[in-house]
Amino acid sequence: MPSLKDLRTRINSVKSTRKITQAMKLVAAAKLRRAQMQAEAARPYAERMQRMLAALGAAVAGSPEAPRLLVGTGSDRVVLLVVVTADRGLCGPFNSNVGRFARNRVRELEAAGKTVKILTVGRKGAAFLRREFASRMVGEISFLGQKRVGFEDAARIAARITAMLDEGGFDVCEVIYNRFVSVINQTPTAQRLIPAILPQAEAAAGGGMPALYEYEPAEEEILDRLLPRNLAIQVYRALLESAAGEQGSRMTAMDNATRNAGEMIKKLTLNYNRTRQANITKELIEIISGAEAV
Repeated sequence: MPSLKDLRTRINSVKSTRKITQAMKLVAAAKLRRAQMQAEAARPYAERMQRMLAALGAAVAGSPEAPRLLVGTGSDRVVLLVVVTADRGLCGPFNSNVGRFARNRVRELEAAGKTVKILTVGRKGAAFLRREFASRMVGEISFLGQKRVGFEDAARIAARITAMLDEGGFDVCEVIYNRFVSVINQTPTAQRLIPAILPQAEAAAGGGMPALYEYEPAEEEILDRLLPRNLAIQVYRALLESAAGEQGSRMTAMDNATRNAGEMIKKLTLNYNRTRQANITKELIEIISGAEAV
């Protein structure tokens, strides 16, 4: 049985831990508000941009001079997976969920005879996937120590993807990230970036007709300028969704940790009081027995 000193030390230790987890919960809640607003604000723009470019590209998709960002290389043999996770832990199953989703996706593609390459954004995803797929990894990007991820960071990632495409490094590109649904729900999602999804596929999936657009100047000129920007926007959206999901998951995890610490403190305090009462009773019995013996 632990001594009273050991119990006091453990109670104080758990109290200190509870203060830390409660502070982290408050910080995550404050960051979540801004991250959630940014993620929700980026969704309509990114979705409309993707639909517009898909409809625009339908007119030039069959041309031999169609941009590779739009139609890819014409093959699907090599797939690049851009896996977005957090740089820090203590956020519940947030990183492990997207890591397992990416792992299953790699196995699925390789079972179909594809060659898979992995580009990780976030230290936790790199650490998770490196254990099993170190030979498939072609790069690791981290924003550790950076207060906020901006559009310029997404643009640099998009430029790296474009450079790999120009060098013939892959045929198809997908981004895997946690889509923010609510504070307690972040859904691992895979979104194809290259080649673009054609409007016929979207119409079949949605049960409607694709939108019709008129463009000035020509489609090719617009595509040359908007395709790189669209790639950066889609990457930026994934980063914002992941950032909001990370803070939501961390807030939930720290709230659970704070509750568990409170319950542990109650149990340890009860054990401490029982042990203390037992020691007092034992001392009283020894005193009374000694007095009777005299």
